[in-house]
Amino acid sequence: MQQRSEETRSKIMESAIRLFSARGYNKASVDEICAEAGISKGAFYHHFKSKQALFLALLDGWLKTIDDAIEASKDKPIPETFKQMTQAFPYLFESAGENLPIFLEFWLQASRDEKVWQASIAPYRRYHKQFSDLIRQGVEEGSFVEVNPELTARMIISTAMGLLLQSLLDPKGAKWEKVARESTSMLVDGLLRK
Repeated sequence: MQQRSEETRSKIMESAIRLFSARGYNKASVDEICAEAGISKGAFYHHFKSKQALFLALLDGWLKTIDDAIEASKDKPIPETFKQMTQAFPYLFESAGENLPIFLEFWLQASRDEKVWQASIAPYRRYHKQFSDLIRQGVEEGSFVEVNPELTARMIISTAMGLLLQSLLDPKGAKWEKVARESTSMLVDGLLRK
């Protein structure tokens, strides 16, 4: 029973990605998502209380990969922690490239809907705090030179967001995963106390 429920939830999410990507969030209806997934409206509402809740679950699913990479990097020396996080890059760039329209929908909806904006900005702020804390720890342990942890964390996030956007707009313009790894290494190496 549990497996069937998870399969239904996956069908709903896959159908929503296709419809949000093709028609946009506002034009894709719950009825269309249900028809695409081959499920009843009752099954939809068993898994998601609204179309917006489904939309936010899609965002959470993508962000979980970043969270898992950060979690897997804990308990390592701080410079190594940042480099370990790059293990998530293949998935991030692959999924971003496959889902350009849905990412644009996330950004568009965040600009129009306070709840989506709050859900979108919360992980950004969480990552900023985590990176600031890691940089601060790196400075304290003597691995990193004296830097402003808040500003440095913003630079790291800005670089990541910029690379992600470039990869979406020009997928064949570079090997984005490699560029992201090398950029991370360059940033971390620039912080290292020599």
